[in-house]
Amino acid sequence: MIKENKRPGAPKAAAFAVHSPLPFDAGLIQSIRVNRSAVEARASELGTRRTFKVEAQAAAYLTAIRCIDLTTLSGDDTPGKVARLCAKALAPVEQEIIAALGVAMQPLTTAAVCVYPAQVKTAVEALHGRIPVASVATGFPAAQTFMKIKLAEIDMAIKAGATEIDIVISREKVLTGKWKSLYDEIVACREMCGTRAKLKTILGVGNLETLANIAAASAVAILGGSDTIKTSTGYEPTNATLPVGLIMVRQIRRFHDMGMVKGKQIGFKPAGGIRTAKDAMLWLTLMLEELGPEYTQPQLFRMGASGLLTDIERQLRHLAFGRYANAQYHPMG
Repeated sequence: MIKENKRPGAPKAAAFAVHSPLPFDAGLIQSIRVNRSAVEARASELGTRRTFKVEAQAAAYLTAIRCIDLTTLSGDDTPGKVARLCAKALAPVEQEIIAALGVAMQPLTTAAVCVYPAQVKTAVEALHGRIPVASVATGFPAAQTFMKIKLAEIDMAIKAGATEIDIVISREKVLTGKWKSLYDEIVACREMCGTRAKLKTILGVGNLETLANIAAASAVAILGGSDTIKTSTGYEPTNATLPVGLIMVRQIRRFHDMGMVKGKQIGFKPAGGIRTAKDAMLWLTLMLEELGPEYTQPQLFRMGASGLLTDIERQLRHLAFGRYANAQYHPMG
């Protein structure tokens, strides 16, 4: 059972321990093999092996909310829209639902708010340090720009107040097997973040063609010093799927099992296409079974989503009062 996370609101921005780069190991990358049939069979089991009922279901929904990076990455983002999203992040569920569930004394927020670099300042001012601000960077979503610009964008987003940076890798380096070049790129981003911000590395799995490429890119991202590895930008043909997630968390487990990341745990973030409470439960189940209970907490697990929160809030209302409300009664901002 996933217990409700009773931690207080997220700490204010501060320097923190980060995952330092490891030496590049071409042999480790080349040794990766993926059994696609076994991966798909394991992923298909997740929805049948474990369910959450009554109190456990409510606790799991609250845990999922605390693991959401509430996100807006649209061309029509305005300061007002971002400020409203931040208000929702700080109060993601109606108070009458919280009271009816008997958790009124426990602070409930999302894990972070994720925005474009130009909106970081607005988000920081709206959140007052209660939860982190994450910013995409490095030419999101395509990463088709110069390295100097990528690094400058990271630096500017951090100076604006972001304490988490979601970079996106150059997928062409994966597709052409330039693993060392990809490693160098991630290391440069790690060094620019330093201890000022966590580094979350987006693979763009829908562009990587094979599960073996996804596994290898995950390994390179960990070697390069990523604090978290993330599936997608949300703009690829396919985004977060359970088989892809399984491949990525198995690489995290591999590095832990080999003792290569002693004293530091690598986080995981699926993003794109996670829209329903049922989806969130599947991802929590994956983390629980593959990496353990600590990986159902926001320090190590995030879901990149916005629409997901609306459905979870509807499900919580049903648990609290025995009826659903239309989505219009659960506005995002």
